[in-house]
Amino acid sequence: MSTPGGDTWIFAYGSLMWRPGFAFEAAERARLTGYRRCFCIYSMYHRGSPLRPGLVLGLDRGGTCEGIAYRVAADRAAEVRHYLRVREQISGVYREMVLPVELAASRQEVLALAYVVDRAHPIYAGPLPLARQARLIRGARGVSGANLDYLINTLRHLAELGIRERQLERVLALIGPHTARHPRAGQISPYVAGLLETARRQPAGPMRRVKPDRRRRFLYRLRMGGEAWAGGRLLSRQS
Repeated sequence: MSTPGGDTWIFAYGSLMWRPGFAFEAAERARLTGYRRCFCIYSMYHRGSPLRPGLVLGLDRGGTCEGIAYRVAADRAAEVRHYLRVREQISGVYREMVLPVELAASRQEVLALAYVVDRAHPIYAGPLPLARQARLIRGARGVSGANLDYLINTLRHLAELGIRERQLERVLALIGPHTARHPRAGQISPYVAGLLETARRQPAGPMRRVKPDRRRRFLYRLRMGGEAWAGGRLLSRQS
């Protein structure tokens, strides 16, 4: 469905919920059916490094996901799409899809741009055991900050929306739920810094080695630029 005036919807389920980074006309709680939010992507840039990868969230097949739908003005749609590609497609692990989401307040269904994990990508982690997720998240840090802060911020903003994500809560419980009690705006809390230092002195454990050429074949997603949007619909696609 399109909105009056041809605005575009963006579905957010991770860091876009608490740090969108783009201008929007409205933000509403929304539900996506057929995909679930989970830690299924190795992060070697934003929340980890090649030597100590972290984990970030992706939309994987099956289940439902509750998040935020942002309505973006039609005259800003191309600008926002470019921004999202630069931010989200650093490795090309996501597929851009237009999916129906239900707005919680009005029960209206709209089509929204969503970033869905590509299971064929070499940094797709799949369904890791919770203990393994906790170990990776506890010891990882990237250019966007500590992996643990990413988990804490996600849970905090889900709680503000009244959304429970029990799998993520269990991961935090394995790391130590008291870590969430020491928020520091714009910086890593002393407790998280201590965990990172401890992890740095310990073996990272077995890691999947990803050859650069396997990653490079997905980077065309960052370079795609011939897609036009109007009224929430994909109009054209060019290579």
